[in-house]
Amino acid sequence: MELIKNGKKTSTWRFFDDKNLAVGDIVTLVKRPELVPFGTAKIEAIIEKRLDELTEEDKRGHESYVNDEEMYKKFSFYYSKEVRGDTLVKILRFNDINLFE
Repeated sequence: MELIKNGKKTSTWRFFDDKNLAVGDIVTLVKRPELVPFGTAKIEAIIEKRLDELTEEDKRGHESYVNDEEMYKKFSFYYSKEVRGDTLVKILRFNDINLFE
């Protein structure tokens, strides 16, 4: 949440996604683990590719990781499924962020 509020985070990554989100959709930003909504944002782009194919440009606007192994381990924990280099990731870039007061 703080990364979004201070403008450092402008994208989120989804794995095993079944939400059918599209460019132009307005999404609710939710603070985790509390699950408290804190704003909305508009999806400006969606990129899908394997983790081991990500470029530095693809990673822009997202949290960084010490190395790929740390990244795989974190996402495997978050999703309770194994995440590896060949796992498909959906990158959602957002703009028009409106924070709730």
